[in-house]
Amino acid sequence: MITVKEIFSKKEMKQFVTFPFSLYKNSKYWVPPIIKDEIAGFDKNKNPVFKQATARYFLAYNNNEIVGRVAAIINHTEVEVQNVKKMRFGWFDIIDDIEVSKALLEKVYEIGKANNLVKIEGPIGFSNMDKVGVLTKGYDYIGKMVTWYNHLYYVTHLEELGYTIEKEYIETTILIKNIEIEKYAKFADILKKRYGYKALNFTNSKDVMPYVDEMFKLFEKSYAKLSTFVPISDEQVQFFKEKYISFINPEYIKFVVDKDDNLVSFAILMPSFAKALQKAKGKLFPFGIFHLLKARKNNNIVTSYLIGVHPDFQNKGVTAIVFDEFYKTVIQNGIELTEITPMLKNNEEIRKIWRNFQPEIKKERCTYTLKIN
Repeated sequence: MITVKEIFSKKEMKQFVTFPFSLYKNSKYWVPPIIKDEIAGFDKNKNPVFKQATARYFLAYNNNEIVGRVAAIINHTEVEVQNVKKMRFGWFDIIDDIEVSKALLEKVYEIGKANNLVKIEGPIGFSNMDKVGVLTKGYDYIGKMVTWYNHLYYVTHLEELGYTIEKEYIETTILIKNIEIEKYAKFADILKKRYGYKALNFTNSKDVMPYVDEMFKLFEKSYAKLSTFVPISDEQVQFFKEKYISFINPEYIKFVVDKDDNLVSFAILMPSFAKALQKAKGKLFPFGIFHLLKARKNNNIVTSYLIGVHPDFQNKGVTAIVFDEFYKTVIQNGIELTEITPMLKNNEEIRKIWRNFQPEIKKERCTYTLKIN
């Protein structure tokens, strides 16, 4: 007998966050979040996304044992400003019992219908800065800090319940040894001399901060035409700034400015924290923080977290300057592999950026949709 309960208390929220720890207890590929940070992300008083979004959280039980979870989300900017009448669902995890999936997703459906929305899509987070998609290929590769992992039966459940593919994403890897940097270095020099472009490099996180607001504005301009785009607020920018920027090795943040010091391109790499998070087991203390700090400084894998190019400068080669600068840094730091976070399969502009680096597709994922009648 499957029962579904909406949760409200701190104790229940912790159960919501920690359920996957039991579901993936023996997995070599699942990457756990830091429990405290995950809970904070659901706190209306801490995460500014709740100024534009609402969420309700549900746990599924079988004989008082938790067997599934889901978050039902409405992004009001998306619904009311962009007129995309979509009900979101995320943080979707279940045992291999389709009745569990059915019971949880029926709650999402009911909320969507009560709010006059026309479709459901997920798994996705509160905004386009959150994790996205159910994994459809690449189950035998370790996940990333910024992606969800799932078993194959998630896909089976969704399809049997009538959900169809909405958006498709790919995740690739690039071997540093395969990069022919000479042509990028040469082109970068030409662009700098001809147009006055400059690369900005950093050794201290505090020196990055004055540029972060402008970076997020450029991020929005870069991705505004994508089907996934939802504007993010100034408060959210501040939240991400405090949560991530100070933790990233500043060497892995690169900006390109024009002759008037206007930002035209940026990219952020992060050391891979996947194995460190597995060792931390959801806790920073007493030892988790040491695993993360070690991964930050000593790592042969980096993850491409964000990249953006001003629309007026796309297809004009400015990323050559970014890649030239990054190559110097990763070679110096002994990096052997770059992982690319999920990108839309039909996002040709971004795929063009990476195509000359012999990217290898390692994972595929997608969001699923269902009409609300």
